[in-house]
Amino acid sequence: MWVLIVLGVVVAAVLYFVGIYNGLIRARNQAKNGWSQIDVQLKRRHDLIPNLVETAKGYMKHEQQTLEKVVQARTAAIGAKGPAEAGKAEGLLGAALSGFFALSERYPDLKANQNFLSLQEELASTENRIGFARQAYNDAATTYNNKREVFPASLISGSFEQAELFEIEAPGERSVPKVEF
Repeated sequence: MWVLIVLGVVVAAVLYFVGIYNGLIRARNQAKNGWSQIDVQLKRRHDLIPNLVETAKGYMKHEQQTLEKVVQARTAAIGAKGPAEAGKAEGLLGAALSGFFALSERYPDLKANQNFLSLQEELASTENRIGFARQAYNDAATTYNNKREVFPASLISGSFEQAELFEIEAPGERSVPKVEF
């Protein structure tokens, strides 16, 4: 009789830890899926930038340095590996694009160009999608990290690496905007 009780407790404990392990796998896969969604939107953003720069080249002949900064930042962003590195590179790309759009305000013909306006609108839409994907990924990564760090999952989560959060590290992005009337 005692043998059956001990065997039942052992089987229950094994099933419990199998459930924890499977939960960790599901959470890790959700985080990976979230990162894939960000990656898709970042690729879309990276694909739009050359068209935007090419459209602006004819109008902004004297602003070659600004255009080169955007292209260099895009190249760095494409080569970034992992959420932390991508966040830093995307922050720099965002800053370069902000400078580009601020400079484009000096060129009324460029601002009136339908192709430029269309690309600018598409880029803004993509930025929104990146924001939503970033939030979903960070939520999934946080859930996964919490699952792997709480007891008793922490007893078996040694082979599960912590998920990095995707944070944009652009200068000025954390500062409060100044509003003047």
